[in-house]
Amino acid sequence: MSVVVHYPLPASQLDNRRPVAIESTETELTVTGRLPIELDGCLVRVGPNPIRPDRRAHPLVGEGMVHGVRLHRGRAQWYRNRWVRTDGVARDRGELPLPGPRHGLSDNANANVVRHAGRTMVLGEAGVLPIELDSELNSVARLDFDATLPHGFTAHAEADPVTGELFAVAYYHELPYVEHLVVGADGRVRRATRIEVSGTPLMHSVALTDRHTVLFDLPVAFDPQQARNGSRFPYSWSDARPARLGLLPRSTGTDVRWFEVDPCYVFHPVNAYEVGDRCVVDVIRHERVFDRDRLTPGETAPTLWRWSVDLVRGSVAAEQLDDIPQEFPRMDERRKTMPYRYAYTVAMQRGVSVLGGSALLRHDLDRSDVTVHDFGPACETGEAVFVPRGPFGAEDDGWLLTYVYDARDGRSRLVVLDAADFAGPPVAEVHLPVRIPSGFHTNWIVG
Repeated sequence: MSVVVHYPLPASQLDNRRPVAIESTETELTVTGRLPIELDGCLVRVGPNPIRPDRRAHPLVGEGMVHGVRLHRGRAQWYRNRWVRTDGVARDRGELPLPGPRHGLSDNANANVVRHAGRTMVLGEAGVLPIELDSELNSVARLDFDATLPHGFTAHAEADPVTGELFAVAYYHELPYVEHLVVGADGRVRRATRIEVSGTPLMHSVALTDRHTVLFDLPVAFDPQQARNGSRFPYSWSDARPARLGLLPRSTGTDVRWFEVDPCYVFHPVNAYEVGDRCVVDVIRHERVFDRDRLTPGETAPTLWRWSVDLVRGSVAAEQLDDIPQEFPRMDERRKTMPYRYAYTVAMQRGVSVLGGSALLRHDLDRSDVTVHDFGPACETGEAVFVPRGPFGAEDDGWLLTYVYDARDGRSRLVVLDAADFAGPPVAEVHLPVRIPSGFHTNWIVG
């Protein structure tokens, strides 16, 4: 199904990529509507926030900033934003560097923020180590999971909702392989497996079924010529590389089974699951990235696709589920690894940003239907997070939380939508006296 989302304002007015220059704490926050009392946690977004902006800089490297609003018992307690204390930020601000080991191509923890084993961590690309945050978003240490991590980590790990384990594939340009990592519920790496690949592919993420880790070995890889030319993130599209999915048995962690697909790139899977002899992998698929434009993945419009892997015949059937340009997919995390009904994405705005748009989409995959919540022509929203009302509720019994920037007043707000009334008015909005720039990932941190 195709939906047209209109953007009448000029791109220059909607551009929210400009970094924020100061750290702030705000405790007097205005709320319209009624915040659900069940929402007890912090909505945190992380993204690039260079201290010295340079339009030629790659967004996946360099300084990052976290933004968060703490909700508790129906109140918005505070908003905070803090630079992630990479070595470059600490040096610029005249502070001592964080304790802990170092690893990775660049000092670039700015891509994702997750909570695992009682720790809130900012993650980055190309093998950098996580940076731990405290409950007020201050950076406190670099982590190697109690010295159990063999090299670096990843920007996009996936948690199993049943076992509590964290699964990831870490890549680093000096290693002739990638590493499949399983971090136990205790926060220690319990398995690290070498996966043989050609060159060093950019593996941003993985997907999980109850039996396999799904690997994405696609045509973006480390480019030695870019590295020699001084690029801080020397990864580019390569027509010479094949595109393939890998199914790695979770029980053994060995013997990947590979399946060829048409050339493309996937930053973000939606979900994966197995039914009989078929493995279903839903993804946001880019035709090409980092080819004509080495600094952003915006050269082709990403859309929602499904790969159905026939485990008997060894074949893959590809189906486009929707033709709206979109990214940053989310779902009810309790249903990871199993069949599901709803997926939530951000409708991308062409010519403005690959990080956001004015509308969120809800895909009803059972009915092949899409519902739009458009915030209006002056607004930009980013990744939305589903928070269930309770541990055993229905898949649409809960709320979508997202940050929305409004170009009319230059400020942002936290918006709470009822998932069951997705196109309806917000349940509540927390109005911020500041702007939250376009960023990468957003997560709901409990604890």
